[in-house]
Amino acid sequence: MDWKTLDDMDLAEKIVLVRVDINVPVEAGRVTDATRIEKIVPTIKDIQKKGGRPVLLAHFGRPKGKVVPEMSLKVTLPALEAALGQPVGFAEDCVGLAAKKAVAAMGPGDVLLLENTRFHEGEEKNDPVFAAGLAALGNAYVNDAFSAAHRAHASTEGVAHLMPACAGRLMEAELKALTAALGDPLRPVTAVVGGAKVSTKLELLGNLVAKVDHLVIGGGMANTFLVAQGVDVGKSLAEHDMADTAREILARAKETGCKIHLPSDVVVAREFRDGAPSEVVAADACPSDAMILDAGPKSVEEIGKVFEASRTLIWNGPLGAFEIAPFDAATNAAARKAADLTQAGRLTSVAGGGDTVAALNKAGVAGDFSYISTAGGAFLEWMEGKALPGVVALQR
Repeated sequence: MDWKTLDDMDLAEKIVLVRVDINVPVEAGRVTDATRIEKIVPTIKDIQKKGGRPVLLAHFGRPKGKVVPEMSLKVTLPALEAALGQPVGFAEDCVGLAAKKAVAAMGPGDVLLLENTRFHEGEEKNDPVFAAGLAALGNAYVNDAFSAAHRAHASTEGVAHLMPACAGRLMEAELKALTAALGDPLRPVTAVVGGAKVSTKLELLGNLVAKVDHLVIGGGMANTFLVAQGVDVGKSLAEHDMADTAREILARAKETGCKIHLPSDVVVAREFRDGAPSEVVAADACPSDAMILDAGPKSVEEIGKVFEASRTLIWNGPLGAFEIAPFDAATNAAARKAADLTQAGRLTSVAGGGDTVAALNKAGVAGDFSYISTAGGAFLEWMEGKALPGVVALQR
């Protein structure tokens, strides 16, 4: 895929509409995690270096086309100003007179934040009139919100067709990392897919078995695949009605030459709580009154060998109930192995999705992967092989 970046744009003295994702957690009127805000700083600074004046477009919460004062983007201003090290202007609307006046008042080096785009019905409907209203404010468009790129909204897709458009630095980094992982990767390629349910990741699994050399399945999903092979998983979380689907995926993998790896041993317990008594048993020997809550040490060793033989790794989902000990052991150990191989220059590792990021942070290795995507839905849809409207709109 060929898209423009900031390096391709002449932004001198131009008003630059920048779609960002600053949909950050807020408590008691204060931003509690400014990570998303900090990640857009390089794009804003580069636009300023090129002589442009950044005007930020963003959504916040789900106001469903109505003005909801508690969902005003004004709450993000202190965190934005702290991250950028400068004052940031604010317009009470993202289109119309209030927005036009605020833009007209901008001087060199200024940054302006417009009010929540989702206060207008036209945003999520990708209404051409609303998109034109946004486009009328500026001379160029930069999309730096990969996490919203799977949505064909006015501020993510519609406006990109109405003016010169490109990817911001965060979007550029995301696209490069994902292209390296699934577009034209170094082989062998391994994917780790975990989580609770096969049913939520059907399209993902279907796409991956045709593209990767090894597919490691973990979490509750692995239990469903064990059931499909006639294994009794006791009281474990499993989708028994998805057994036929799991068998179809196994058959498809055999056709494409993708080797699927399921746990050979598992950690079982009678109750799901922190520090619950547990034991390691063979994957086909789960007691009828117990539940599988993690992959066992032999399985982790086998996964480590798969990683050692791979050149590219894509990771989405934990291998067990990583939230509580001791059922975080497999995820932690496999994550550390991937991190070590990455740092040694032997593996390109890309991970994404909410649970995955949380698990890698818990293991203390998120900073050691090649790339960590915080874009949940967009990351998954990319892995499923879907075209993302916000990315397609940036193609040359």
